Amino acid sequence: MTELLLWPFVAGLVLTGIHVYFGLHVLARKVVFVDLSLAQVAALGLAVAILAGHPVQSDAAYWYAFAFAIAGAVLVALVRPYEGALQQEAVIGIVYAVSAALGVLVLDRAPQGAEHIKQLLVGTILTVTPQEVAGLAALYAGIGAFHLLLRRPVMQASFRPQDMPHGLLLLWDALFYASFALVVTSSVRVAGVLLVFCYLIVPAALAGLMATGFVARLLLGWVLGAALTAAGLVASWIWDLPTGPAVVTAFGTAMALAALAFAARRLTLRRSALLASAAAALAGALLLAFPQMDQPWLDAIETAVPPLQTAFLTAGERATREETLVSITRAREELTRLRALEQDVRWSKVEMDSEKAERLRQYLAGKSELSAGDALVLRHLHGKARTRQRYVLGLPLLAIGVWGLWAQLRRRAS
Repeated sequence: MTELLLWPFVAGLVLTGIHVYFGLHVLARKVVFVDLSLAQVAALGLAVAILAGHPVQSDAAYWYAFAFAIAGAVLVALVRPYEGALQQEAVIGIVYAVSAALGVLVLDRAPQGAEHIKQLLVGTILTVTPQEVAGLAALYAGIGAFHLLLRRPVMQASFRPQDMPHGLLLLWDALFYASFALVVTSSVRVAGVLLVFCYLIVPAALAGLMATGFVARLLLGWVLGAALTAAGLVASWIWDLPTGPAVVTAFGTAMALAALAFAARRLTLRRSALLASAAAALAGALLLAFPQMDQPWLDAIETAVPPLQTAFLTAGERATREETLVSITRAREELTRLRALEQDVRWSKVEMDSEKAERLRQYLAGKSELSAGDALVLRHLHGKARTRQRYVLGLPLLAIGVWGLWAQLRRRAS
């Protein structure tokens, strides 16, 4: 794990270092989606380069992406002084939507277009090399030094734009967005559009909730970005998940938990009781009216207490369920083994003549159909259990929820 994830983690630290800084500026400017927009514009440039026959990691593709990102940055900078007539966020959203659509149109004409779209969205951070990380670190260190030397006008343009003359504001906005475009262009090739956006916004936003002052937020954002990068990489290793989406999910999970924690701090005991009663009434009503629909709360309870999964089945149905589970387990084990063999044959690790390879493919397809049939049996038994639970669980739950709402509302009225 260390050998595989070391350089992706170091790349995440480099991305965190520069993107948290820009994220604090972006939040202050109230242009949250400017990174996503410029990243998508850079991705459009990469798409055009791919259509022109240049590899994604080539120098030509990089300059294509940078040229497109600079054009987008200039457009965003030019719009800011006219915020009253044309909102900057509206322009950013339009640029994102149009560049995304154009990217799809361009890659539709390119070989392996769907694979390139996936790469531009989620990146290839798992395969980043030490040379690429060193190049990014050197570039971002130079941009950081530039901003450090010119920190006063840059900070004023972001945090106190009303104190700066119109022409001077336009100049510093253009410099800020040009350097920002260079960062985004370099990051998208490694991390993809979605992960770059998460590095920019999530640590900065979380730090804004927990600290005051630019320096304190910057330091806390770096710590959070490093921790979430590590969490996403470890999760991708443990559960064998795509690395980029796993890291994005880690950032999203942290943001959701923080939002829930801050919301919980504002809840009084009475509001908590109202919410609990409303949730109970809604869950009971849905179980009564639509027993066959997904009931996540009930699924979670049955997962935590396995005997409940068969409590509403007859003896014959329980036996059928056990036989089906055994069959599914055996089929999954065999499918895993045979798919690994098929991959070895495809990559010439194992030699197999074409006739046997075709028979293997057909057997895999048939075995998958049988496994799907077993899953259908389980869903049928699950539906029977839900139908019997609608009155045993749904009706009491609805009654408790309605009574709780009535009691809380009556207490408030009195």
